[in-house]
Amino acid sequence: MHNSSPHWAKMPPSRLYSLPSRALFFFLFSFLLLSHAAKLTAQVENRFLQANIGAIIDANSRIGREEKTAMEIAIQDFNNSSSTTRLALHILSSGGNPLQAATAAEELINQKQAQVIVGMASWEEAVLVADAGNRYKVPIISLTAAAITPPLMTARWPFLIPMANNNSAEMKCIAAIVGIYGWRRVTAIYEDNTFSGGDAGTITLLSDALRNVSSEIEYQLALPPLASLSDPETSILEELEKLKSQQCRVFVLLQSSLPLAVSLFAEANKMGMMGKGYVWITTSSITSLVDSFNSSVVSTMQGVIGIKPYLSETSKEFRAFNNRFRRNFQSEYSEEEENPNPGIFALRAYDSIWTVGGAIKRNSTGGDRLVEGILSSNFSGLSGKINFKDTEFVGTTIFQIVNMFGKSYRELGFWSLEFRFSNSAIEEEGADKLEAQVFWPGGQTLMPPRGWEAATDAKPLKIGVLGKKTINQFVKVDNNSVVSGFCIDVFEEAVKLLPYDLPHNFVPYYGTHDDLVHQYDDLVHQVYLKTFDAVVGDTTITAERSRYVEFTHPYTEQGLAMVVNTGKLEGSRKAWLFIRPFTKSMWAVTGAIFAYTGLIVWFLEHPRNPDFRGPWRSQLGTMLWFTFSTLFFAHREKLRSNFSRVVIVVWLFVVLILTSSYTASLTSMLTVDRLKPLRKSNVMVGYIGNSLVFKFLQNVLNFPTENIKKFSTAEDYEEDLISGKITAAILELPYLKVFLAKYCKGFAMAGPTYRSGGFGFASTCSS
Repeated sequence: MHNSSPHWAKMPPSRLYSLPSRALFFFLFSFLLLSHAAKLTAQVENRFLQANIGAIIDANSRIGREEKTAMEIAIQDFNNSSSTTRLALHILSSGGNPLQAATAAEELINQKQAQVIVGMASWEEAVLVADAGNRYKVPIISLTAAAITPPLMTARWPFLIPMANNNSAEMKCIAAIVGIYGWRRVTAIYEDNTFSGGDAGTITLLSDALRNVSSEIEYQLALPPLASLSDPETSILEELEKLKSQQCRVFVLLQSSLPLAVSLFAEANKMGMMGKGYVWITTSSITSLVDSFNSSVVSTMQGVIGIKPYLSETSKEFRAFNNRFRRNFQSEYSEEEENPNPGIFALRAYDSIWTVGGAIKRNSTGGDRLVEGILSSNFSGLSGKINFKDTEFVGTTIFQIVNMFGKSYRELGFWSLEFRFSNSAIEEEGADKLEAQVFWPGGQTLMPPRGWEAATDAKPLKIGVLGKKTINQFVKVDNNSVVSGFCIDVFEEAVKLLPYDLPHNFVPYYGTHDDLVHQYDDLVHQVYLKTFDAVVGDTTITAERSRYVEFTHPYTEQGLAMVVNTGKLEGSRKAWLFIRPFTKSMWAVTGAIFAYTGLIVWFLEHPRNPDFRGPWRSQLGTMLWFTFSTLFFAHREKLRSNFSRVVIVVWLFVVLILTSSYTASLTSMLTVDRLKPLRKSNVMVGYIGNSLVFKFLQNVLNFPTENIKKFSTAEDYEEDLISGKITAAILELPYLKVFLAKYCKGFAMAGPTYRSGGFGFASTCSS
C-alpha cells in the first residue's frame, strides 16, 4: 500500500525544528536591508534641490510637439549633469486657446506646485498666463514675443520674460528683399484668429520698414483660422480671387498656422498664382518649419522666398541633440508627423529648460530671485546666444534666406542689421543685394518679377482722360472719343521707352460735376476706386490727391504766376522810373560822395599828374569825368599817387554796392510795380477753377474772397482782362505760356513765380 505521508513528516526532529528559525532569519535580514536602502535613498534625495517646471504648449501643432520632445530631452540632460538640482517637468496643452492656457497655468501652480512656467504658443497666451504669474509670483518664460514690445511691460507683467526677439528685425529683412528688387507695392497676408484679431503690430513694423525702401502695403488679406471654416477650400479660393484681381503680385505671408499655409499654397497653385510674374515671401513662422515639410507640400511652394533665424548645425552639441530628438520624436509621433527634423522652436524650448535650471542652481526655486537669476543668464545655447539686457531678450538677429526649389530648398544668403546681405553667417563684409540666383515661381530665373501685373492685349490698361473741354493744346477729346494733345503725346513717347509692351486704351471721363476742379478730383479718385488704372492729362500734383494715388515726376514746368493786361497799367511815371530805386536822401549822399571822391583824387594827382593839370575848366571836367567813368570802369587817366589808388579802391567798393542795390531795386520795381494796382481795394482777379490757385490768392496774396472770380478756361477771362472787369489772372505756368502764345500782344507775365506741383500722370501701382 502506497504511503501518503508528507515529506517533512519523514525528517528527523532536529531538522524539523530548524526550518522556522531559518525563515525568520531571512525575513529579518531582508527587512533590515530594505530599511537601510530606503534610508540611504532619502539621504540622497535630500542632497538634491527639487524644482517643478510647468510647460504650456499646443499639443495639436507641429511646434508644440517639437517643444515637448525638446523639453523632455533637456530635463534628462540637465538632471544627468547636475549634482545638486533635480527638475521635474509637467506639461499641459492649451490647444491654441489663450483662455485654456490661463486655466492650465492655474492648475500647474496650484496642483503641480510649478515654480516657473515656460512655453505658450502665442503672445496672447503669454500675457494671460503672466497675469497668473503676477498673482502667485511665479516667473513666466514665453517662447514667443510681441511684435512690438509693449510700453511699461515690466511694470504690467514683472514676472513675464519673453525668450524671443520681437518682429522688428525680421520685418526689416523682408523690406530689404523688397527694396533690392524695386517692388513698390506688397500685399500682406496673415491669419486672423479669434483672440489676437490679427497682428497689427507686425503690420505696422512692416509698413514702417517698407517706407524706408520706397514701398508700401497696398492690400491686407486676413484669413480666418482653418478650423473655423466649414468649407476651407472654397473660402480660400474666394480670398485668393480678391488678390488676383489686384495689380500687385508680391505677397508676404506674415503669420499663419501650418495647416492654413499648406492649404493656401495648394489653392494658389490651382489658381495659377504660383506661376511666372508672382512673388511669395514667407516669414519665420512658416519658413522655420520647412525642414518638416513633406515632398507634396514642398511641390506647392516652388519659387517661394523664405526667411528664418540662422541656426548653427555644425556643433557637436547640436548633432547629439539632433540624433536624440529625431529618435524620440519619430517614436512618439510617427503617425502624426512624417519628418522628425527639429526647428528653431525645439531649440528654444531646449534652451529655456537650461536657462531655468541654471537660474535655480544659482539663486532659488521661485519669486523675484528666480526672475533675477533667469535675467542674468548668459550662455551659448542650441538656438544661439542666450542673454538679456534690461529685461529684454538679446538673441541672434541673423536671418537665413532660402528659396524653395526641387524637393527641398536652397540657400540664397544671409541678412543682418549690421552687415545687410552676405554669403555667409560669419562674413563681416555685407552687400546691398543677394548674389545667388533665385528660382522664381513659374521657373523664371533670368529676370526677377516686376511685382505687378503688366497689361496684355486681352486686358489693356484703362487710362482715364477728362472728357469735358479744357485747354485743347493739352488734352482734346473729339466727338468720336479720339484723344490727342500735348499730354497724350508725352505719355505715348514715355511708353515707347519701356522695355516691354504696355497695351492701353484712353477712356474719356465726363463725371457728374460742372465745376472743373471737382471734375479733376473725381477723375483722380476713380483711379483709387479701380475704375481706371491710370490718369493722363493736365492733372496737377497736389498733396490731397497724392493721398489716394501715386504721381509720376512732373513733366511740365512747375509754378504759378500772374498775367496782366499791360495796356491797363499806369504809364505816366515810367519816364522817371530810373530815379525811383533810391530815395532823395540817397541820391544826395551818393552825389556828395561822388564829388568828394573826385575832389580828393584831383588834390592828390594835380601836383604830379599832367592829366589833372590845365585850365580850371579842363581840370573840373577831368575830375568829374574820371569819377563818373569809374562807375563803368571806363576811365583812361592813370594815377601816379598811391594815396589816390587807396581812395579809388574804397570808391570802387562803394560803387559795387551802389550798382548792385540799384539794379536789384529797379528790377523789382519793373515787376512788382505791375502788381501794385492789384493791392488796391475792390480789384478783381481771376483764376481757372483750381482749389490750389484759389488758396494761393487768398492766403499768399491776401485777396478777399469777393474779389476772386473763377473761370472755366483760360479763353474765358481774355475778354475780362481787356475790358477791365478783372485786373489780372493767376495761372499755372503751362496754361500761362499757352495763353501768352495765343494772346502775345497786350498781356505779360508779372510778379514772381510761386512753386507748385506741376502736371503728372496718376496711377495706383508703379513698376
